[in-house]
Amino acid sequence: MAEDDPGLRSVIARGLGEAGYVVDTAADGEEALAYLGTYEYGVLVLDWRMPRRSGIELVTDLRRRHNAVPVLMLTARDLPADRVEGLDAGADDYLVKPFDFSELLARLRALRRRSPAQHQSSLELGDVALDLSSMEVTVGGSPLAVTPLERRILELLLERAPSVVSRSSIAIHAWQDEASAVGSNTIDVHIAHLRSKLADSSLRIETVRGTGYRAVDTTAA
Repeated sequence: MAEDDPGLRSVIARGLGEAGYVVDTAADGEEALAYLGTYEYGVLVLDWRMPRRSGIELVTDLRRRHNAVPVLMLTARDLPADRVEGLDAGADDYLVKPFDFSELLARLRALRRRSPAQHQSSLELGDVALDLSSMEVTVGGSPLAVTPLERRILELLLERAPSVVSRSSIAIHAWQDEASAVGSNTIDVHIAHLRSKLADSSLRIETVRGTGYRAVDTTAA
């Protein structure tokens, strides 16, 4: 998320974190571009007017590089011509400041559903499913209570199954400060909790010693 107003940036980042998102924040377009050169993101929230590189310049550059990550543009500019300019530059959606935070979350959910990377509405393995719209986890159709961290770990394991997911990939996907997760037993603790909650399902989380974890369906031939 790139926004040059530190107060608004902090409020949005905190709200997204509480909604279950892992958020990287940038104060300008150049800083955002540096993040984009290192990590892959599910969706971007960009302010239109930023120093060094504007949101419009950034999204134009991304599309020129064939980066199709969904982009929600934030701006105080609300004229139809402004909306057209933003959308023509490559933004996928447009939200005028000030805005209701629940609308921001709804628009982000819609962008995730429309994302080229999301070819289905849910991730499933065996009798376990994760709805990518509501982010609800179910086992055999019944809701399973998981924490936001557990859900993010499960999401990555389901996306990559049956491949092995490294500990560093889990840390980057699930934690705001991935270094603290990699350098401790934090990941192991959360994996253990997730395994316990999935004990009655057909999904098993296997440890691949020295590498990471993978999700497997025990009913598969």
